[in-house]
Formats: sequence, structure tokens, C-alpha cells
Amino acid sequence: MKTISLIGSTGSIGVQTLDVCRQHNIKVAALAAHRNVKLLEEQAREFNPKLVCIYDEGLYSDLRDRLSDVSVKILCGMEGLCENAAMDADLFVNSVVGMVGLLPTLTAIEHGRDIALANKETLVAGGHLVMSAVERKGLKIYPIDSEHSAIFQCLQGNRREQLNKIILTASGGPFFGKKKTELKNVTPEQALKHPNWSMGNKITIDSATLMNKGLEFIEAKWLFEVAPENIEIVVNRESVIHSAVEYKDFSVLAQMGVPDMKIPIQYALLYPERVECDVKPLSLTDYGTLTFAKPDLETFDCLAGCIEAIKLGGAYPCIVNAVNEEAVGLFMSRKIPFLKIGELVQAALRDFPKMPAESYEDIKNAELAAREYVKDNT
Repeated sequence: MKTISLIGSTGSIGVQTLDVCRQHNIKVAALAAHRNVKLLEEQAREFNPKLVCIYDEGLYSDLRDRLSDVSVKILCGMEGLCENAAMDADLFVNSVVGMVGLLPTLTAIEHGRDIALANKETLVAGGHLVMSAVERKGLKIYPIDSEHSAIFQCLQGNRREQLNKIILTASGGPFFGKKKTELKNVTPEQALKHPNWSMGNKITIDSATLMNKGLEFIEAKWLFEVAPENIEIVVNRESVIHSAVEYKDFSVLAQMGVPDMKIPIQYALLYPERVECDVKPLSLTDYGTLTFAKPDLETFDCLAGCIEAIKLGGAYPCIVNAVNEEAVGLFMSRKIPFLKIGELVQAALRDFPKMPAESYEDIKNAELAAREYVKDNT
């Protein structure tokens, strides 16, 4: 029986991860959530983990009282996330949102755990640190994002040196085809209406700005050891082709399926096995037509900013990610307009000097500076 530890258990990916665990008899050694105490309690009672953690320290007493009759270790905060990551398990599943996922990932690696990664900010902010640690420990990262899972699947059975480029697909989000003049008065409710995927609020806003695709661009560079110029972004509105790879002979292999995250989650948890998955089969004739387009980098300047950040290197990817996290929070609170998110990302690239990203302390310093920058400019 495979055993996992999981952080982000009450979010969209975490809940679906536990669905896969139910279906395939996977044991859960540890659970952690941000602040959904009620659902975390229910998960703890069902899966009987050795450890549970609530990241919001103000909710620790509530969780402890709710689970007072259960034999389980209860922790909170970053210390709890890291103890979760250090648990004795076959796989550490990171499905939290934001840069909070970086230190637990590094902790899991230091304790010899393979990683199933849905927290893209881990590699965006600390790609060099994480990949160096994985290589040093001889471990594996199994991507959960549908796009990176697709690329990972398309690389199976082929030599990496035969890879020509990665074709990273995007849905285009709810505002595909719009220009900046049409996006001035976008509300959070409009930005949260994704055409294909059901996701958490932050990632859905990132999909509306195409920041999410920019983060995935950076993540792909680290996961698959490719130069930025060897990653092409293609908008596939139907979200049927999850990504593709082109080889030296110009053969293109694509991974396809209905837009359902259980497919890449299950592949990461059970790799290399392929077994029945609780999703609808893909019928190409039901779709009839698949469409493709180039992304609009002028309108969606968050995406352009991410591409520029990884080309500049250093802490720039961490900076644009932290600026975006702060800006999205302000937009969701209706304190800044939608287009201000991209404006802040672009401004940070212009205003910040090059900063190192050689240690966790370097990354934290860049993150804090970026968050202060947003506060000072809004």
C-alpha cells in the first residue's frame, strides 16, 4: 500500500487527491490545510492520519478541540507544514497555493521524499534550489499540473536530448480575445468564471490574467531543463490538448483528455501505473473541432512579465510571483482594478535591481521586498 503526506488537503487539488486515495486504497500519513477547520476535521476522521496541521495559527485551538477524541498529533503554522513534509511516506503531495509551499518541499526533499507537485510557486521562486536538491538526493518530482503532467507523459520512452521544444497549452481564460480597453472594469466575479476548469480563487484569477501560464512557463523551464526560447505557448480554448512536445525530427507528441484534474493527480500518485480513473472518457467527435491561437502578450502583460523574469534570472521570477500574489489579494478585495495586477508585475521588473536566489534566505528577502513594493505602490 502506497502512503502519502499531503498539504493543501482542503483545496481543490487536495480534495481530488483524497478522492484518488479512496479509489486506489492509498494511505494518508499526514494532512494539512490553510484554514478550513471543518473539512480538515472530517478528512482526519476519515483517513486517520498520524498528523494534521492547520496553517492559520489562530485556528489551532479550534482544530484541537474538534479532534480531542482522536489519537492524532495536531500542529499549526509553517512548523506544522514542514513536519508534515518530513513524515515517513512514499510521496509528499504539495497542493498549497503560493510561496508558502517552498520550504515544506525543500524539507521533504532533505528527508528523502519524492514529490508530487501542484504548487507551481515552489519552482517559480526556488527552481534552482529545489532541482539541485532533488538531483543531489536522487529523488523524483512528479508534476500534477495538467500541462506539466502532459509534458512528462509525452517524454516517456524517449531520450531528453532528442527534445526540440515544449508546446505549453493554455485555455486563454475567460477574457480570451479581449483588449486592455475592454478589461478596465473587470470585477472579481467576472474573473472567477473560468470556461473549462474548476479551481481555487487565486489560480482562477491567475488564469484570467494569464499569470498562471507565465508561472507554468517558468516551472517548465526547471522541471524539464529547457531554455525559455524552447518553450512555445499555444492557446487551445477547449483544454483538450494539455500540452505537447516536439522532437528533433519535428514529430509532435501530445497528451489529450477531458479537462479533469483527477487524471494528472492519479498519474502522479500511481506512476508508472495506468489504471481506471473516475473521469469521463474523451470523445473527439463530441468536440468536433479544436482551435489554436497565439497568446496576446501585450494585453496579458503578466504572462509577458513571467517570460521576461525567467530570462533575466536571479530572483526576478520570485519577485514577479510575490508581486502577483499581493496584487491578486488586493484585486479580490476590490482595492485595485484588474489591469493593475499586470502593471505592478511589469513595474517591478523595471524597478528592482538583480538580486540573488542562491539560498532560501535570498528568496525570502526577495519575496518580502516584492510584497513591500506592492504596498508602497498601491
